[in-house]
Amino acid sequence: IHLSRGGEIEIDDLRIKAALDAEGTGILDVSFGFAGRAGDLKIRCAGVTTPVIISADGRLKAQLAIPDVKPWWPHTHGAPELHPVVLVVDGASHAIGRVGFRNLSLDQGADGKGFCIEVNAVPVFCRGAVWTNADIVRLPGERADYRPWLERARDAGMNMIRIGGTMTYESRAFFELCDELGLMVWQDFMFANFDYPASDPAFAALVAQEAADLLKSIQDCPSLTVLCGGSEMFQQAAMLGLPRKFWTGPLTEQILPAAYDAYRPDVIYIPNSPFGGAMPFSPNEAVTHYYGVGAYCRPLDDARRAEVRFSAESLAFAHVPEQATLDAHLPVAPVHDPRWKARVPRDRGASWDFEDIREHYLTELYGFDPARLRREDPARYLDFSRAVTAEVVEATFAEWRRPGSPTSGALVWTLQDLLPGAGWGVIDSTGLPKPVWHGLRRAFRPVQVLLSDEGTNGLFVHVINESADARAVTLTLRCLRDGETPVVSGTREIELQPRSSESFAATDLFGAFFDSTYAFRFGPPAHDVTVAILLDRIHAAEIASAFHFPRGRMAAMQAARLGATLERDTHGWRIDLQTDRLAQSVALSFDGYLPSDSWFHL
Repeated sequence: IHLSRGGEIEIDDLRIKAALDAEGTGILDVSFGFAGRAGDLKIRCAGVTTPVIISADGRLKAQLAIPDVKPWWPHTHGAPELHPVVLVVDGASHAIGRVGFRNLSLDQGADGKGFCIEVNAVPVFCRGAVWTNADIVRLPGERADYRPWLERARDAGMNMIRIGGTMTYESRAFFELCDELGLMVWQDFMFANFDYPASDPAFAALVAQEAADLLKSIQDCPSLTVLCGGSEMFQQAAMLGLPRKFWTGPLTEQILPAAYDAYRPDVIYIPNSPFGGAMPFSPNEAVTHYYGVGAYCRPLDDARRAEVRFSAESLAFAHVPEQATLDAHLPVAPVHDPRWKARVPRDRGASWDFEDIREHYLTELYGFDPARLRREDPARYLDFSRAVTAEVVEATFAEWRRPGSPTSGALVWTLQDLLPGAGWGVIDSTGLPKPVWHGLRRAFRPVQVLLSDEGTNGLFVHVINESADARAVTLTLRCLRDGETPVVSGTREIELQPRSSESFAATDLFGAFFDSTYAFRFGPPAHDVTVAILLDRIHAAEIASAFHFPRGRMAAMQAARLGATLERDTHGWRIDLQTDRLAQSVALSFDGYLPSDSWFHL
């Protein structure tokens, strides 16, 4: 196919590279081939203009230095600033691209085993999901097709999307939207599992061309953060019992790195996901696919014991969608009906599916016999099934995000479903967020409060501020008996600095010893829940809250009396909720409306 453009000027083989130096100066390099007549050529970006010069090889080049340029940030850490690049030909302006100035680096820690992505010299905890597809039937590539899904990801507090090697390449429009929304992109090349004929010259040439075509099309997109040689190739070789020398090869070590060097050396390249450690899938080094909590049915505290450094996929469950989606698209008996089961994901050849995994944690967290519960009370079974995966992801990310954790990021598997039902997606196939989406939104807040059970060291409170602004906050901590009676409490005012975190022992806030974790067990437990609330002192508004259940969630399950008042103000409809005691997993459902929070503890 040959594309011919009419006109007096023509540019080809355009190369655009944008960088940010340590002093905050944006460096823009532009080069291209040029055909046509022109007396005066200039490049303009962010208010700076410079002449174009002819290099020894006949290409036209320009370099701009832009002092104090507004940098591009993931939206959790700042504004995703973008700047048009303009070619001025004899006074006439022609848009040739759009760039964001940012600097990426990788901090592997003192032991060399970490995987912490730094943006503009700031460590970023990466959180998000693995992308599947905007529409599995049409395979679209337009902005309008991508926008609802990516906006839902942004609204959940995600700052990274991974396009996995088992999926498909997406169009430039995908990356342009991620540029605008402040979403980093982890891009796998489309190679997965095991064994490609990389020693075949014809195949190698096709791979090189494929990689070059992709990277040339998105060379000016600041959202591209990680390039990865493929998915689970090293892992499959290792799990087949093959020696280390068979895990790698010229595909991930030579062919793809050459394209990376030529077109996007500003991003981070890794040969495969997962990789690093004694086995490529070992969670305590570099990049893993962590399913300890999840498919392998490990207890929640395995999230700490595994010492996860970075998980490119994790926490896969058969997430139950909201009832409105089931009523409209899958009105069948849950679990029992074959149409329900057909939409529950499983690993090929496994004797279990991901509904079994969800039910394991239903028993672990709430003590139910899932088979009996769904037989005797299907509606209650579905509601607890919705609540449990939201609780698991909140608890796991609280562990990973606490100060002192070795974890620098984790992505959930997956962002969206392909069919209505209990699939892997945290958003159902109609575009409606599932209950777990609300749990992730709370877990991903840039300004956050967390609680961690440190056993006989007691309960610790962690406060995080990822933003560039200082925050004046008030932290309150209360231990409640029967979900309503305060047994002990404490308050502290904190000047939370930008890009900072602080940790406090609960006893420091209480001013005296109290067995908040029920670790010493001197007599019967005095409380069943501890509640931490972080308030903005200026606006007197709640920023975040966290809950700890020393004897488990069911021991703190109370028959709460809820009240609700519906109001309308300049921002739209609002529902004010009241409860006389702790109410767990309060869900809101309104036809045609998406509440700002749901499936929360009140």
